[in-house]
Amino acid sequence: MQILRYLSVRLLFAVPQLLGIAAVAFFLLKLIPGDPAPMMLGPLATQEAVTKLRVEMGLDQPLPTQFLAYLGRLAHGDLGTSWQTTNPVLIDIAQRLPATLELVTLSLVLALAIGLPLGLLAGRKSDGISARFADVFSVVAGALPDFWLALVLIFIFYSIFNIVPPPIGRLDFAVFPPTAITGSYVIDAMLSGDFATFKAAAGQLILPVATLGLIYSVPVLTMTRTTVSRLNDSDFVRFADAKGLSPSRVSRHVLRNAMPSVVTVIGILYSTLVGSVVLVEVVFAWGGIGQYAVSAVLNADINASLGFILAAAVVSLLVHLIVDFIALLLDPRLRSQ
Repeated sequence: MQILRYLSVRLLFAVPQLLGIAAVAFFLLKLIPGDPAPMMLGPLATQEAVTKLRVEMGLDQPLPTQFLAYLGRLAHGDLGTSWQTTNPVLIDIAQRLPATLELVTLSLVLALAIGLPLGLLAGRKSDGISARFADVFSVVAGALPDFWLALVLIFIFYSIFNIVPPPIGRLDFAVFPPTAITGSYVIDAMLSGDFATFKAAAGQLILPVATLGLIYSVPVLTMTRTTVSRLNDSDFVRFADAKGLSPSRVSRHVLRNAMPSVVTVIGILYSTLVGSVVLVEVVFAWGGIGQYAVSAVLNADINASLGFILAAAVVSLLVHLIVDFIALLLDPRLRSQ
């Protein structure tokens, strides 16, 4: 009941947070140079046509009036229409967000698989081979730009060895997308029993997931290593060593106590990557929400830009809520507070 009460309070606070994010994003986007009306009509449009379109779109009204009108539409679930795609922004986001979430989720799973055991080994034995390897890996992987690593992996594994499919999106042109269930091609193909599509979708994920997983395993490694090193000096570890427990069993106890910090880092990385994975999406022609946002900003597509910001904010709030819930389950001290 305490956990449910806590989560209920967090959900209540999410409403004013979203309103604040919408207000800040709206007024900041309005400060960006560029008028969508002439962009929509083209360079040959007359001034009369541009003025008429501005009136129809409400762009002639003061900014507070425009913002209140936007909030009114937002209250009814209307994010407006993108003038680039001519689709409702909500539909555009629903089509593109699953692609980004699929990429980010699998990448962080790989980052966790790399960073967690390596950080545990390096933290438990600070003068061992694993610690030295962790130092080298952190310096190298942490210094690499994600788009550069993506291009290098494409050059090596596609151009030279040709062991991965071409970087042309989520599926090859000869393969049809699976029946939409979750939005993830890999999961939807498995649920539909379409193993040919599953193989094709999984193949397209190899390089982008490897790119992000290698780079973003460094924060996971660093946090795990730091937390484990600090826990090595705690009373329960000294007591476990004095009892003669095996190193593997002591490491399991240490890892369990380190997990709340690691989960917090994963949540922060997840929220960050949803809005910042655009360069990798461009390299692999992924068609995610990041590409959509950049195109919207460059073309003064205000509705699409605001829709992306609100979608990223909702994902971030949900991720942090889930992270807090997991931390409460892992750490009894938090539940007692």
